Amino acid sequence: MSDGPQRFSGEVWRIHEFGPPDVMRLEEIEVSTPETDEVIVRVHAAGVGPWDGWIRSGNSALPQPLPLILGSDISGVIVAVGRGVDHLQIGDQVYGVTNKRFCGGYAQHAVAKASMLGKKPPSIDHVAAASLPVIAVTAWQALFDQAGLVQGQTVLIHGAAGNVGAFAVQFAKHAGLNSICTASSEDIERVRSLGAGRVIDYKATRFEDEVHDVDAVMDFVGGESQTRSFNVLKRGGTLISAVSKPDQALAERHGVTARFFLVDVSTESLRRISTLLDENALEANVGVKIPFEQARDAHLMLEGQLPRPKGKIVLVVDPT
Repeated sequence: MSDGPQRFSGEVWRIHEFGPPDVMRLEEIEVSTPETDEVIVRVHAAGVGPWDGWIRSGNSALPQPLPLILGSDISGVIVAVGRGVDHLQIGDQVYGVTNKRFCGGYAQHAVAKASMLGKKPPSIDHVAAASLPVIAVTAWQALFDQAGLVQGQTVLIHGAAGNVGAFAVQFAKHAGLNSICTASSEDIERVRSLGAGRVIDYKATRFEDEVHDVDAVMDFVGGESQTRSFNVLKRGGTLISAVSKPDQALAERHGVTARFFLVDVSTESLRRISTLLDENALEANVGVKIPFEQARDAHLMLEGQLPRPKGKIVLVVDPT
């Protein structure tokens, strides 16, 4: 526990109203002593995800009182520790998620729940670490916690070249699952290189004409792909979506389980990811690094108003 009151000042990207990227304001604030189960992290890098854009525009699935600091995925160094924190200490290099509201991360000093942070693997830098927490844990939980897949079962992974899908492909290979993946023609070789058993060009082939009786479908795309996926599941199979709530009437008609879930990032879930990183069994994919001061550009990329490379967008907060 930290002794006495502490103050940490720094810049943050905050919004006072919901709207397009121009509602984002770079402001100086002071962060006080952390509360129970909280730490203060001097942020080196912050990941940018589509959920940041949903929160900014007022389309979050969770209540988001204003004003708020955007961002959830962080990597950095702990500078203060609150009560009840026994697995982390000042000086630890950590990565993870700020809190269950997924806000507070675009900051030079971020307040974060200690129970949602883990020690950063020494094998990766802060930029790579900040790209991982939400997407990697989402992929893991979809396959194993939600679908309960075990070695030898077959899974269809939609959006396999996307940020979440790419981790699902790697986890599936590591766990001995038989994976069938959908991707566009330009991404087929990359998805194969990640360990996919079979890759279908979804623009050239209707996957339901080629795939039958799979144990589970991982939906990281939504829309029509989700609806059509009921046709490829065996009875008793499972459809898991990290995008939208599946049609329960369709699920009942096909005799399968279908559900949407929100990721639950924890120290334990990050420990699994860290172990695989240390074993060189996972490959991160940072698409573009953007200086912290240009965070609006990252959101313009999310909106399609600026060109966006494939892979994760990461803000470089502290280059040192």
